[in-house]
Amino acid sequence: MTNIQPSITQLPERPYVAIAASVTMDTIGAVVPPLNGEVFRWLGARGIAPAGPPFWRYNVIDMERKLEVEAGVTVAAAATGDERVRAGVLPAGRYATLRHTGAPDTLIAATAYLQEWAAAHGLKWDMSQSASGELWGCRLENYLSDPAVEPDLTKWVTELAFRLAD
Repeated sequence: MTNIQPSITQLPERPYVAIAASVTMDTIGAVVPPLNGEVFRWLGARGIAPAGPPFWRYNVIDMERKLEVEAGVTVAAAATGDERVRAGVLPAGRYATLRHTGAPDTLIAATAYLQEWAAAHGLKWDMSQSASGELWGCRLENYLSDPAVEPDLTKWVTELAFRLAD
């Protein structure tokens, strides 16, 4: 259930750490969620506190073939990655955002709603087409609910934040 209308938000540049994965729509649910836990364990081992909720960043999307996704979290200051965990920066800019309440399998409909809203308002994404699929400047799903606190998937809150073209 998408219970809040989309809006446009200016976000600052934010450092983050993440683990990347190449997945299909059939494998994303099994492959990517455990990576968030691995990122948090990596941070804990280094004494680095997360500065925000866990997220998935979609870098390349081809729904029929594969998706290039990062499971990560923002940090207060730039960190140095390693062979498994990459460090990066989420770009500053204007983002179309939408807060959605519902199980993860309802995010496809919420994403379609955000995309339709943006199109109806003449907004353009920071995205280009390539032979690999859609290349996104920054397309995030921020997971605001802690499953340990809220085990009911239908009550989970996720914020979609897609960067707009300048």
